[in-house]
Amino acid sequence: MKSVQMKTRSGITKTDVQQFLLRGRAFIALILVVVVFSYLTPAFLTTDNTAIIFKQVAIRALLAIGMTFVILTGGIDLSVGSVVGMIAMVAGGLINQGINLPQLGIIIYPHTWMIVVISLSLGTLTGAFVGFIITRFNVAPFIATLGMFYVARGVAGLLNNGYTFPNLVGRAEYGNTGFEILGAGNFLGINFSIWLMMGFALVAYIVTTRLPFGRHVYAIGGNERAAELSGVRVARTKILVYSISGFCSALVGLIVASQLVAAHPMTGDSYELTAIAAVVLGGTSLSGGRGSIGGTLIGAFVIGVLNAGLVMVGVSSFWQKVITGSVIVLAVIIDQVQARMQEQIALQKQQDMK
Repeated sequence: MKSVQMKTRSGITKTDVQQFLLRGRAFIALILVVVVFSYLTPAFLTTDNTAIIFKQVAIRALLAIGMTFVILTGGIDLSVGSVVGMIAMVAGGLINQGINLPQLGIIIYPHTWMIVVISLSLGTLTGAFVGFIITRFNVAPFIATLGMFYVARGVAGLLNNGYTFPNLVGRAEYGNTGFEILGAGNFLGINFSIWLMMGFALVAYIVTTRLPFGRHVYAIGGNERAAELSGVRVARTKILVYSISGFCSALVGLIVASQLVAAHPMTGDSYELTAIAAVVLGGTSLSGGRGSIGGTLIGAFVIGVLNAGLVMVGVSSFWQKVITGSVIVLAVIIDQVQARMQEQIALQKQQDMK
């Protein structure tokens, strides 16, 4: 006997409404957060504050884009925050101390663009190494990236014995000036970090929706064994995915160090939490195979606006972490509810066809 769902006059069922609310939860949450903080503090939506929020969101979004690729394959990357700190310290060391070659009795000060290339390459190779460990030795992503979390944070501390690299402006005679432009520079009145966020989001969207690599990422997250049997090079795809995450982490490390004109070993602390929160809140399933770059962007805006609003109303940083953690748990619960609902709908359709 076929079941009958209650429908509205327009033919929309209760399940349709629930599905719509679940899929659009990040956008609905964003609207609610903006409305609430706009009411609590009139200065929230001023031009200056909005510009600051967008710069903060850009950093979270860049990390979250890399994290999205990882989570879509069913993995996780807990090392992104530590890699941010490590790369910031690497860039700071190259600017202030250069590359010391005692055997030759010289110190090489790379040009600013070379510092950027070295830093991005190191971040990418770090991610690739993690992906290699995961695929070659069948190590769980949680363990592999947790190990790299400690390694990268330790390296960041060792680079200057735990001290900060201050005043990263370089010296004209060494040709390494202009590093601060990356974080403070503008084009058409918009900060470079925001342009980078929009550019990377566009590229990531095209990759995940139009290119074979994107389809392979979704296939691995949906069913890794089936993807392998269908010809997907699983190991190579995973290594590339973690390389993307490492690249994004390195880019964020450069941006943060540039904005602060300083590098500290603890730069990027807890960034992995906000990246995961943005991805999950945006609708990407932690089990892999389901999610979108657009959802991640909205999730990053929710986290960024929420943190900015909490600061403006005077909420302590400790409560901010409590709230961020609660958001992650709530987002996972909602994701599980959505997954069960989709399974029930699929099962119902199968029964109706019999």
